[in-house]
Amino acid sequence: MTIKTLDEALSVSPQISVSDLPKLREQGFRSVIVNRPDGEEPKQPSFGEIETAARSLGMEARHVPIRPGEQTQADVDAFRRASEALPKPILGYCRSGTRSATLWALARDGRMPREEIVARAGQAGYDVTKALAARPVPSSAAGANGEMRHDIVIVGAGTGGLAAAASMLARVSGLDIAVIDPADVHDYQPGWTLVGAGIFTPQETRRDMASLIPKDATWIRASVSAFEPQTDTVVLSDGRRVVYRKLVAAPGIELNWSAIEGLEETLGRNGVTSNYRYDLAPYTWKLVQGLKGGKALFSQPPMPIKCAGAPQKAMYLSCDHWRSKGWLDSTKVEFLNAGPVLFGVADYVPPLMEYIKTYGIELSFSHNLVKVDGSSKRAWFERKDRDGQTQIVGREFDMLHVVPPQRAPEFVRNSALANEAGWIEVDPSTLRHVRFPNIYALGDATCTTNAKTMAAARKQAPVVAENLLRDLGRLNLEAVAIYDGYGSCPLTVERGKVVLAEFAYGGKRVPSFPKWFIDDLKPSKAAWLLKERLLPQVYWRGMLKGREPMAKPAHAPLKTVA
Repeated sequence: MTIKTLDEALSVSPQISVSDLPKLREQGFRSVIVNRPDGEEPKQPSFGEIETAARSLGMEARHVPIRPGEQTQADVDAFRRASEALPKPILGYCRSGTRSATLWALARDGRMPREEIVARAGQAGYDVTKALAARPVPSSAAGANGEMRHDIVIVGAGTGGLAAAASMLARVSGLDIAVIDPADVHDYQPGWTLVGAGIFTPQETRRDMASLIPKDATWIRASVSAFEPQTDTVVLSDGRRVVYRKLVAAPGIELNWSAIEGLEETLGRNGVTSNYRYDLAPYTWKLVQGLKGGKALFSQPPMPIKCAGAPQKAMYLSCDHWRSKGWLDSTKVEFLNAGPVLFGVADYVPPLMEYIKTYGIELSFSHNLVKVDGSSKRAWFERKDRDGQTQIVGREFDMLHVVPPQRAPEFVRNSALANEAGWIEVDPSTLRHVRFPNIYALGDATCTTNAKTMAAARKQAPVVAENLLRDLGRLNLEAVAIYDGYGSCPLTVERGKVVLAEFAYGGKRVPSFPKWFIDDLKPSKAAWLLKERLLPQVYWRGMLKGREPMAKPAHAPLKTVA
């Protein structure tokens, strides 16, 4: 066991054993941070074993597991929090010590000169230069108090945030834009439905974030803890402050897995899965392939959720596979929806009902999943009757596809930007905040009544770009860009066919294609090709690069807009 000291609080080492802990305690160590996932090697002690032994010696232990080269900003933040909270001195370890040293370096970045970080790690035998080089210098533009200033600050590098940044830079070059997001990867989430059906691999839906941040934008790799719109400031989780002239809030939506009792403990095993997470969608496909009869449940929580058609998409594609294998007749499929209808736009219900009948799916409306016991293969739903009376009903399952309840992130819900329901309160047409005129928002965290889909963000981004740049005096426009509530849901009703639902505010159908090419009220092979082949390319090569075919905004005279 070779221990290397990085600073007065933290040392690192390769893998330790339970028998090493008494000696570490004798040497004065009071805490251990384990940076290795359980099960990497057959004889590797689990974190539970290390924690139990450490506590018996009066030591603390914390698990911040990462795989080699895959640390995210969330991992760095977790490591920083652990190293700040635990009794010191601390020993961090992984297989060789490299992951622990890298996390230390990234956690200290911005709080210690990089030259010193590299030197200390080098003296300990670890090269952290590549890890640091992959990050922007934390705050060369910052003042002594850690404050950074940019003309335009975008919170969130998801679909909406990246599209808005690209849209603005496509219109005006030389803008001072900062994008705040801790993630090192970006996901094409509409593809996860196809991962869960064995059509895409997970890797096809993911790109390195660094390859997608516009080259003319500053990337601040940090998470946000608060908005302070009264002082035009975004507060980062590490205490730094970012001051803006204009803010674009695109923080996305939070999946509230913990709202369902017992769910987190059983996700990814015991037949419980969800296409709403990158690592779980492959498990969906594994379950679908292995279920040759039995009970399959598909749940949908109360609205709003992102991609309200996704729960059905998973169900239809699963049923189509079971039908193709001859297993559907021995499989009881039930769709348990917390809402009162199959789909929110009534015109699309008849073609969907044809598939409900074809697959023999049982519909149970006003059923909200509240508890799961994976080991006993049981789920419980809160059922409401027409009089509003509720009761808890149970279901057995062999496969359970769960969609979690969803809400705006906590730092949004607790901010002055939020309405009473916790969503960012913007004008539904201009996407400008109703109380703070230098703030715009788009994507899933807004209060707008459109469907929360990638297609909605595609239409919202140019609206935000034009209106914000007009406000800044960088675009000479005599009209305001208008968002009409457009959303789209390519409903994958079987492998090779899609019902392409397109609609705007009020549930108005707004098909984009002539009926002879794609009839939006009928399952279509052309719509499947659009979903499988074209839309991913539109996303990666068009939308996130500021190219906007079929997404140019409509306009209205300024005097007609409140």
